[in-house]
Amino acid sequence: MKKSSKIAAWVRISRKIHRKIALPALLFFFIIAFTGLLLGWKKNTAGTLLPHTQKGISTDPSTWLSVDSLYHIAIQILRDSVSAELSPEISRIDMRPSKGIAKFIFKKHYWEIQLDCNTGKPLQIARRNSDLIERIHDGSIIDNWLGIKGSPFKLIYTTIAGLSLLSFVITGLFLYFGAKWVKRSKEKA
Repeated sequence: MKKSSKIAAWVRISRKIHRKIALPALLFFFIIAFTGLLLGWKKNTAGTLLPHTQKGISTDPSTWLSVDSLYHIAIQILRDSVSAELSPEISRIDMRPSKGIAKFIFKKHYWEIQLDCNTGKPLQIARRNSDLIERIHDGSIIDNWLGIKGSPFKLIYTTIAGLSLLSFVITGLFLYFGAKWVKRSKEKA
């Protein structure tokens, strides 16, 4: 078998693989691309996707309230200003020493409460739509909705998407360069 016919066979195989993966992967790639675009722009959406970080009155940590006090204030604000029905379970506390604020980000919903570290005064109560978009982007939203521990859907989703993209790149390169090699081989013959 000549080299050009071997390459042509690999090009045909690559085309079949490329075509079979394309349609099922299309939805994954659309979701990942669209949400990735939104996440890239989240800080430039005038607070629509990600609330702006406010500024407290003091950047001197020695004047701040304790984290425990700030935590209890944030929970009370959540209950009084947003909803008493929402879970008070904290995902993380984002301390911004240069701004003198603490952001309380919750685990089971997309609300954020920014407090002045010095006074405990609420500076902002807003939805973090970027967190929802991030969970859609990485597939963890399904695990969260179903209450599945360990994120198996996220792992399956990212594995399928990653392997599909990798196979697209490999077969696409082979289609591009393989066709050129076949054409060159036929011209030499």
